[in-house]
Amino acid sequence: MRRQLQPELLDTLAPGHPDALHNRRDLRIINRAAGNYRWFARTLSRQPELPASLLEIGAGTGELGNHLAAKMICADGLDLWPEPDPWPAGRRWHRADLLSFDGYGEYPVVIGNLIFHQFSAGQLAELGARLRQSSGLILANEPARRRRWQALYRVAGPLLGANYVSRHDAHVSVAAGFLGDELPRMLGLPGPEWDCRCHTTLLGMYRMIARRK
Repeated sequence: MRRQLQPELLDTLAPGHPDALHNRRDLRIINRAAGNYRWFARTLSRQPELPASLLEIGAGTGELGNHLAAKMICADGLDLWPEPDPWPAGRRWHRADLLSFDGYGEYPVVIGNLIFHQFSAGQLAELGARLRQSSGLILANEPARRRRWQALYRVAGPLLGANYVSRHDAHVSVAAGFLGDELPRMLGLPGPEWDCRCHTTLLGMYRMIARRK
């Protein structure tokens, strides 16, 4: 299955649009069922040293940031959307394009949940060039690109009450997902300076831990 990048319907909606709100409800179910937030918290808590604040790119509605705050892990957010309510007190929110954001130098740890798949190989190379300048640890959770996951979401979506935005975006997100070492290669990470480990979960999540040696 060749990687295909297609527009997601959510990107055409205002944050407060009813279909955007329904989509966020559907994403909460997916993140909870797949254990995505738990994986980030568990992986970060195992690091010998964490900076005073890490950066979540594509932070969206702030749910991952709030989950981490409850685990005493401090994260700032970066997204084109406005700062969500609630957002952890004392944590910064950068409203900016992550491809042109000039503040990565402040953050040696960068994480992203269901965001990297939205970009082309060229855009990921551009982002990777920015991250490599200062990042020492990059965590990513993305869709695994398998037709069976498209088929599952096509069947399960209506049963779970998912709206048309969620069903459409699940299909195109899987098509834009990753396998093997694709994501670290697109970010320009493989090489003597980086240790990159990727795996796919039983529930169709592709996870990358990239650590500077």
